[in-house]
Amino acid sequence: MPLDVDKIDNILVTGPLADEVSFTFSRYGPAFNPSTSVFKGVKDYAGNKANVSFVKGCDIVDPPDWPGSEIIPTPLSAKEQADIDAAVEQAKKSDIIIAVVGEDEKRVGETKSRTSLGLPGRQFQLVQALYATGKPVVLVLINGQPLTINWENKFLPAILEAWFPSTAAGEVIAETLFGDYNPGGKLSVTFPKSVGGQIPLNFPYKPGSQAGQPGAGPNGYGNTRVLGPLYPFGYGLSYTSFEYSDLVISRTSLKAQANIEVSFKIKNTGKREGDEVVQMYLKDKVSSVTTYESMLRGFDRVHLKPNETKIIHFTLTPSDLELLDINMNWTVEPGDFEVLIGASSVDIKLKETFTVESVND
Repeated sequence: MPLDVDKIDNILVTGPLADEVSFTFSRYGPAFNPSTSVFKGVKDYAGNKANVSFVKGCDIVDPPDWPGSEIIPTPLSAKEQADIDAAVEQAKKSDIIIAVVGEDEKRVGETKSRTSLGLPGRQFQLVQALYATGKPVVLVLINGQPLTINWENKFLPAILEAWFPSTAAGEVIAETLFGDYNPGGKLSVTFPKSVGGQIPLNFPYKPGSQAGQPGAGPNGYGNTRVLGPLYPFGYGLSYTSFEYSDLVISRTSLKAQANIEVSFKIKNTGKREGDEVVQMYLKDKVSSVTTYESMLRGFDRVHLKPNETKIIHFTLTPSDLELLDINMNWTVEPGDFEVLIGASSVDIKLKETFTVESVND
């Protein structure tokens, strides 16, 4: 990624959501507005430069068995197998496969809890069959919640998280796939690896509060615990790269009611311009009550041209340092705090410590 339309002759757009637009509107707002599917967006973008074909491959779910089939899997019906086979045959004739999978508005949302967070219905079988052709598969996710796409993350070369996009879904997804737009978004949620033994798994978290949190350690004698998220809070990729450096805090020792200024440099080390969402986290290293491992205390979306460097500034106020003590009072306790600067809640690039002095010092 990004794809080069000038170097591709045949593109297959497949998946149950590839030529679907129902996810672009909802019952809570304007409905049935003119919308563009991913298939149409890719086809229009390619124009006469590449042949773009569509084969659905499978439905979003497998009626009448779903959602029971998420608990007790059922064999593929003859029609389901034929649909997957048709997609595979077209994939073999193509140079690149764009698989548009996930959920529609009927499968996620208010009162729509699921037994699993994997791709529903026969979509996983479709993706595996496409991968088995040996042709590169780009996965486009249409979804309204985190999905446990461990296999897809390991074996597929590219995944684009589109969520439930707007009525211009096809255009913007095509522009992103082919590099006219350089994505810079970061996750505001955590993607778990599994619903078994990891849920809930979210940010922020307290020490030992979640079975799957990083650093939780083995689960008793069995050592069965799955640790860490698939994608952490704040995670996101770009078509360029960034370098963080020169973290400076205005003071390393301060009184409880003082502000502290934080600055650092970020440089675009890639060959194209892009956005990076820089994130500042704060860790209270020792406290009288249990606090979160770290808290997001600032973020900024920064646009940088190739080789451009900018200085980013954040301000920590006393309220950013407060905790709710044993007497249910908001207070700033003396002790060490750590400033963490990163590209996500896990990918920390820079860190520095400062101390809040005791009132008696």
